[in-house]
Amino acid sequence: MRTLAVIPARLGATRLPRKPLRLLGGVPLVVRVLERVRALDVAHRAIVATDSPEIVDAIARAGGEAVLTDPAHPSGTDRVAEVAARAECRGFDAILNVQGDEPFVAASALTGALAQVTERGFPLGTAAVRAAPAVLARPDVVKVVAADDGAAMYFSRAPIPFLRDDADAAARDARILHHVGVYAYTPAALARWVALPVHPLERIERLEQLRPLAHGMRMGVAVTDDAEPLRGGIDTEADLELANAQWPTFTLTES
Repeated sequence: MRTLAVIPARLGATRLPRKPLRLLGGVPLVVRVLERVRALDVAHRAIVATDSPEIVDAIARAGGEAVLTDPAHPSGTDRVAEVAARAECRGFDAILNVQGDEPFVAASALTGALAQVTERGFPLGTAAVRAAPAVLARPDVVKVVAADDGAAMYFSRAPIPFLRDDADAAARDARILHHVGVYAYTPAALARWVALPVHPLERIERLEQLRPLAHGMRMGVAVTDDAEPLRGGIDTEADLELANAQWPTFTLTES
């Protein structure tokens, strides 16, 4: 099945100004993400979707492909959907959304999310890793609860599953899943997602993945037993400083 990877990258980040163009190992961050996607060979084509001509130029200088999208898009998913709907991007069986600030994204997250769509028959796919109970108290870590068939039941910044009255702690601990923010979609499911009205749960939690769930769309969750992600998205100056410290020991093709 043919896969299109789209990397949304917006220039106007607030916590880390001009984030996609900030340097990681001497190269713009968004270029590093594109390099990672290419190195892992998870897609037949990879495109950066952006609101900035500067980012288009940076990707072109690196030998990559980037397109300008509507600057008014409220989310990366909308930006990905615009690219996937273009005539020159039709004909792909699956769309992979890789965040533009995730140069260390795990190979298992990308292939796992894709497999939910291309092998397991879900219209939507994402990934999660098993996590320690300490993440339950962290609102910056999004948690997901999945059903026995692997379908996402709910995402939250709150501690889910919640342990009541010291019930079976071992059972709870085995089900703590740290959501990894990569997504795969069939083209039809992606188009439906962005056409749906914003749901109150999405507004409450500020988690856009609650929109398709609330409207009855099924999302498969690929769960790995890898250690908790030590490297996440780059959102702050401190994150970028840490990433630059880690970069010399990182290999683009590592799993």
